Amino acid sequence: MKKAKLKVGLAGNIGQSMAAQLVETDYDYWVLELSSFQLDRMYDTVIHIAAIINITPDHLDRYDYEFSNYVNSKFRIIQNQTAKDHLVFFADDEVIQEQLEKNNIQSQAHGFSLKDPQVSGGWLEKESITINIKGSLKMSIQKLALQGKHNINNSMAASIISQVLDIRKDVVRESMSDFQNVEHRLENFMTISHVDYINDSKATNVNSGWYALESMSQPTAWIVGGVDKGNDYSQLVELVKEKVKFIIALGKDVEKIHAAFGDLVEIYDAADMGEAVGIAYRFTDKGDAVLLSPCCASFDLFENYEERGNVFKNLVRSL
Repeated sequence: MKKAKLKVGLAGNIGQSMAAQLVETDYDYWVLELSSFQLDRMYDTVIHIAAIINITPDHLDRYDYEFSNYVNSKFRIIQNQTAKDHLVFFADDEVIQEQLEKNNIQSQAHGFSLKDPQVSGGWLEKESITINIKGSLKMSIQKLALQGKHNINNSMAASIISQVLDIRKDVVRESMSDFQNVEHRLENFMTISHVDYINDSKATNVNSGWYALESMSQPTAWIVGGVDKGNDYSQLVELVKEKVKFIIALGKDVEKIHAAFGDLVEIYDAADMGEAVGIAYRFTDKGDAVLLSPCCASFDLFENYEERGNVFKNLVRSL
């Protein structure tokens, strides 16, 4: 077996030029991040190894505010799979489990769980993850380069895929221990006056915001808001009680933020990112953190989430 060359493409929009690249290059594997929008327009493509990390309400404004429509869109990723293909999924996700029961899954299924051992897949037990495919791979979560529950899930999913592809176990362990986080996803980029500033601008839905807040270990000033896509903030209430010192509501759709959290913590409204950073700087103390994790799209004030994150970082650097 020749050594695999792994080409990673985080595809925001696969058009004809990207499709041509996929055909014309000689890589053994492409790794793609596919949105529901792209899956809606996928008909004949076969995803040989599909990973569904979770399914929570997002883009409901596009799906007639029907969560079931969004779920069906996500599951198009397996529509052309055969018994030779593989599905990696989060076994603790009730929505995924319900959908698996409804669908006639043709592919080989590999679950990963934060609580239960899997016949084929991975799980967390105490402080260690186990991957049970083609032998056993174990790794302490303390050695993972990226911490937090969502990164344990991501690490298990990636490790399962690597074992399906026969990547050596020592290579997997090394990769997980020195992996560099992507920009705009829980990016702890600067500390000023003993306050950590964290750029999580890529968190454009409530589920991503949940994982961001769950990972916080300091009193947190949380910058949240933008274009609401049908958000239900109720799942964040307990985390806000536990983790958040105050909220800075940013952008167009802030009414639901006030309704969800107004009785729990102080909420300051900010017309733009400059005002948001100024409020955060003024009211945080030594040992606190400032977290930009908007749970919303960025299009009211910015071109995209990348611009939002870069503006945030530049403003912090100028403090």
